Amino acid sequence: MINKNLTNPKIWIPSVAVFFLGINSISGQSVKAKKDTLKEKELEEVVVVAYGKAKRTSYTGSVATISSDKINNRPVTNITKALEGQVPGVQTTSASGQPGSTATIRIRGIGSISASSDPLYVVDGIPFDGNLNSISPNDIESVSVLKDATASALYGSRGANGIIIITTKSGKKGEARINFNISQGFSGRAVKDYEQVNTDQYFQLYWEAMRNGYRSSQVNDQQAAQMATDNLVSGTGLGINPYGIKYPKPVGTDGKLLPGATALWNDDWRDVLQRVASRNQVDLDISGGSEKSNYFFSLGYLDDKGIAIESGFKKYSTRLKINSEVKKWLNVGVNLSYTNSIQQAPTSSDSNTSNIIQAARSVPSFYPYYERNADGSYVLDAAGNRIYDFGKYRPTNALQNQNLAATLPLDKNENKEDNFSGKGFLDFTFLPELKFRSSFSVDLVNYNGHYYSNPLIGQGTEIGGSVTKSNSRTLSYTTSNILTFDKKFGKHHLNVLAGQEFYKYDYQTISGTRSQFSLPYYYEPDAAALLGSFSGNSDKVSLLSYLGKVEYDFNNTYFISASGRADGSSRFFKDNRWGKFWSVGGSWKISNEEFIKNLNFFNQLTLRASYGGQGNDKLLQPNKLPLYYAYQELYKFYNNLGEPGAVLEKARTNELKWETNLNLNVGLEFAILNNRIKGNVEYFQRKSQDLLFNMPVAPSIGISDFPANIGTIKNTGFEFSLFTTPIRNDDFQWNIDLNLSTLSNKITKLPKGSILTGTKLLQVGGSVYDFYIPEWVGVDPGNGKPLWKTISTDANGNTVEGTTSEYAKATRTLQGSALPKVTGGLSTSIVYRNFDFSGLLTFKIGGKILDTDYTSIMHNGSAGGRAWSAEMLNRWTPENRNTDVPALSTITNNWTSSSSRFLYSGTYARLKNVSLGYTLPSDYFEKLGLKKFRIYIQAENLLTFYKHKGMDPEQALDGTTYYRYPAMRTITFGLQATL
Repeated sequence: MINKNLTNPKIWIPSVAVFFLGINSISGQSVKAKKDTLKEKELEEVVVVAYGKAKRTSYTGSVATISSDKINNRPVTNITKALEGQVPGVQTTSASGQPGSTATIRIRGIGSISASSDPLYVVDGIPFDGNLNSISPNDIESVSVLKDATASALYGSRGANGIIIITTKSGKKGEARINFNISQGFSGRAVKDYEQVNTDQYFQLYWEAMRNGYRSSQVNDQQAAQMATDNLVSGTGLGINPYGIKYPKPVGTDGKLLPGATALWNDDWRDVLQRVASRNQVDLDISGGSEKSNYFFSLGYLDDKGIAIESGFKKYSTRLKINSEVKKWLNVGVNLSYTNSIQQAPTSSDSNTSNIIQAARSVPSFYPYYERNADGSYVLDAAGNRIYDFGKYRPTNALQNQNLAATLPLDKNENKEDNFSGKGFLDFTFLPELKFRSSFSVDLVNYNGHYYSNPLIGQGTEIGGSVTKSNSRTLSYTTSNILTFDKKFGKHHLNVLAGQEFYKYDYQTISGTRSQFSLPYYYEPDAAALLGSFSGNSDKVSLLSYLGKVEYDFNNTYFISASGRADGSSRFFKDNRWGKFWSVGGSWKISNEEFIKNLNFFNQLTLRASYGGQGNDKLLQPNKLPLYYAYQELYKFYNNLGEPGAVLEKARTNELKWETNLNLNVGLEFAILNNRIKGNVEYFQRKSQDLLFNMPVAPSIGISDFPANIGTIKNTGFEFSLFTTPIRNDDFQWNIDLNLSTLSNKITKLPKGSILTGTKLLQVGGSVYDFYIPEWVGVDPGNGKPLWKTISTDANGNTVEGTTSEYAKATRTLQGSALPKVTGGLSTSIVYRNFDFSGLLTFKIGGKILDTDYTSIMHNGSAGGRAWSAEMLNRWTPENRNTDVPALSTITNNWTSSSSRFLYSGTYARLKNVSLGYTLPSDYFEKLGLKKFRIYIQAENLLTFYKHKGMDPEQALDGTTYYRYPAMRTITFGLQATL
């Protein structure tokens, strides 16, 4: 029998539950539970929510919290990259591994098509407009994610896509404390690049492509073979012979390398353009407090080199936070932070030939870094130094006249930023239950971009070098005045909030380009003679808001809430300027009911539900830049033979109005087995209507598109989180947490049947990222040509399916969505005496990725000199007819055009973080005045489990690769000390 103090005798507890309870024996004996492993106060956890705090168990909204121990000391430059896999319903995508880059975050799906779907970031209670790189992870106390209407409606239009609240550390009452953290890390690629053919294989394959290209009715097979042998190196061939003068024609007419032919060098460009990078970080903070005040001061330094040469991110940061009770009725606080950052960022995210990531992949290893003699030895200059090989002999597809290893150290690709954020507040206490807070926040970002192409070597020599300098200044401020009333009346509790807020955004930018440097090693525009361009603009946005909230609970069991907010946005015409947003919510703490208490099973059981509406005014242009004046008539200005002129760019759309998000949330939170198992299950439905959309129009009208309110999107899904403590005693503690979420994204209304945007099709019933591309059928076993599906209608109206080898005749069809079906994370932490270990595994299930990076090295031979994937070894030949790689030829067959052939599953798992630490026993360091001394080793992006080798599965949300900087695997060693 189970002890009645532990559970109701009518309820059977399986043996696995006994394990979680820590029971000593169950063999026909009464058992005694150990002391509760989780304190009751953990269930009464206070979470940061909109304009205040709340107890988790009584809160009617959906909020998830990430504690500082899951963020601090992670080897990430940007806080957004520490959120993946931590919270259900939050999809985090780190499309670029460039140090200093920001991850893309979506909360509960994609809320818009043309408008922004980014969440609102709130730092210490006030919306934040600065660069997230300016917030040091070591300064963060906690992160709260607000996901439903009740949680975020008080922020109105600014919280339409969810809210991420970052709370920075404050000093605590007691003796001053000094924390010091230093770490040294090393980084490399998290995923190996695509496997390529070697030099011998390449020459034989390209000989085959040339022979097949020469074949015609006038040229027989023998003649074509001879022509391929004769021209493989010279003429229209590869332009180089790595086999030396002994083998002037290294491949015979049989397509095989001549006996004894051996490549004299093998220069993998990935080795010279990429590296093992270093990462150095130092953080120091001093904090303390008394009965009436507290302070926190921090200094930070980070030098994060990138794996691509001449890339990296360096940052200096400081923060000062002071809170003080000046009078019994007055509290004041200030929070000041400043960050100076320098990012070295060579092109690494598009198809430009200067993209260092793509260049490292594109040039085969038989093209050398340095000029070579015919015998393979290096060509030396008069001083005996090696001479960089710029490949003037290389075909265009092999990046002719380019050597980034030589030019990048002489060029500049530099972004400098100064971020200042200042916050202050005054808290007035009129009565114990009546308080007023007035706060002010300012964010100032000053950006300078400096891009320089040297005039000595490389492509810059054609124009005598060039320089582009740009500067932008972003100033935004928010003022808010909030009055709160909080009172208990016996079993009744009432909380009322009312307030006003004003937001102002001011952006200015200027940029210019000059060329023709008369002297080398001068980087500034003044040293260049020819003015190329000069541009500049400014933007201003204002938002005035009024807000209110009422919360009531009875007997700490029944809770209801209602909130409302009105936003007036300068983005809309005066007749549509104001948007009204609201929410209602309720929760029932069922575990407080006697019939649940009598079960002696649930430590916590709460049912909650909410519904509400929010707005979105953040329309983007097709190039994803903000559109601040969507309703106004906008013009472009041109110079026409010295005379100024204006051309219409945007038509007036006074009828444009707010995009609206309607959010439903139903959740159940529970805790059982003496709080050893806690969990939360939620269902959400998020409906976005009156979508802000850039409607394309016929070019004959004179404009490309116009903003309009069209269509409806619905996101639905389930979220599940589980927190368990299988073991906890004086020496050992083991926690296992799991979270996952599902997502279904559907377009439910459009103004017309469908809208085609690139490789995506928007139509009712589909998602915002549905691939609409030809379906790959395979390779014709008879002739080796590629085949795509065709769908047509015969004279009788019947659908007829066929195939074609002409890509232009292929029929586009829906090929799945880029959005994953399930995302989540599995984490564990173990503490054994002085040792601590933690690990985080993130995963995504479902979704598709169109790998256009891969196609660049999958050409059929028409891109001579471009590197080739090892998959080309399985190309079609008369002896290898059953394959999905077409026959080779120097005549293009368009087989690498977008189709389902290069559409891969997005399912993957990644061991995101692993950490192992040891805290020295106090006997070793207390004589030195230290309170704690810990050494640790940790790894970020340690392992990736993914089927399509060579591609990093963390790609853009739309599921299309774009030659991006790969994720980095970072191994870090460090120590922490507390005085």
